Amino acid sequence: MTVVLRRGGAQDARFLRDMLHHAYYWRERVPGSLVSRYVRGWGRPGDTAVIALVGGFPVGAAWYRVFRAAEPGYGFVDERTPELAIAVVPSKRGHGIGEKLLRALLAKARAAGYERLSLSVEPGNPARKLYERHGFEVVDEGAEAWTMVASLASGPTTD
Repeated sequence: MTVVLRRGGAQDARFLRDMLHHAYYWRERVPGSLVSRYVRGWGRPGDTAVIALVGGFPVGAAWYRVFRAAEPGYGFVDERTPELAIAVVPSKRGHGIGEKLLRALLAKARAAGYERLSLSVEPGNPARKLYERHGFEVVDEGAEAWTMVASLASGPTTD
């Protein structure tokens, strides 16, 4: 399977929202959910995305955005640390697409001068092993999800 990565833009907001469904489907209907913050008003300064295509069709995305303390995401650490979200459509999981997306997004964050990235993950999520391979470490163990942070000072930057 040939995977092509391209930079995401404002035109991808709908696809990112769809990918958000795959990443956070269990929280979508929770009252007061923060999920929409990951894509609402997409394209503001600092918003960065990578889209994975197979056969010309989008099958996954990884993106980050910086949140304010007054409106944090689930994996909020501080106002200088972008929070990562990543998802691959269920039919394409297990083919290394998430790995390619994560590597590309980490490289973009390093190039943009960020010192670290954060994310939120359920303890039992198999993707946690992917995050750990890329240097993410647990900094907060919540009841339903953990916050993980990776330093961008070193590590793989390309695929």
